[in-house]
Amino acid sequence: MDRLLYVAMNGASRALQAQGKVSHNLANANTPGFKAALNQTEATNVDGPGWQSRVHASAAEGGYDALPGAVKTTGRSLDIALQPGTWLAVEAADGSTAYTRAGNLQIDVNGRLQTASGNAVLGGGGAIGVPPAESISIGRDGTFSIIPLGVGGGVNAEIDRIRVVQEPDAGMLRGTDGLFRPRDTEQELAPAGDDAILSGALEQSNVNPASALVSMIEQQRRFETQIQLMKKADEHAQRTAELLRMR
Repeated sequence: MDRLLYVAMNGASRALQAQGKVSHNLANANTPGFKAALNQTEATNVDGPGWQSRVHASAAEGGYDALPGAVKTTGRSLDIALQPGTWLAVEAADGSTAYTRAGNLQIDVNGRLQTASGNAVLGGGGAIGVPPAESISIGRDGTFSIIPLGVGGGVNAEIDRIRVVQEPDAGMLRGTDGLFRPRDTEQELAPAGDDAILSGALEQSNVNPASALVSMIEQQRRFETQIQLMKKADEHAQRTAELLRMR
């Protein structure tokens, strides 16, 4: 009986964890550059005294769906879409360099170029500072230029070059902060080519809301099935106890 309860409890726990990932994906269905998280489980031996005759399913790092999202033209000068296999370098909360595909950039009150999540966008010499400007343009090679505020003649001033690197999706891992880093922590990523950026456009999230909703319903049904098994196990235990009392 305890085996049935254990298996059902384990299955219900995994179903809840899977629902959490699907909910996270749905919540980011409109987040530019977001890559859907994948569910994965693996069989693990139950440690303890005696022969290891039991296994349970444990959550495993499922990675992410590497399919590119659709590119939508916005016409906004601070929106950029990256070519497949290229990544935008940003500063993580701990000061290290991390990478993202989110290209909806903005300028904070201190004139610092950053992502919508507040991570500083890195250039040739670190974070990019942007002076007051009449207009901003970003070249396909990442060249960040402005027409300074109050300067006549429409003369472009090159501020920096946005750092974009190239690395296949399989070589990157997503951290708990939502940023990506190379699987090989010692690896130095190579700069992308001169045609890595499409300005005035955004890569959309690759989450398909309809598929995610179907997955959510499936996980809910799996959870309810496991709960029913646990109730059956409880009923069987009660009947067994009644039989023993009758003796």
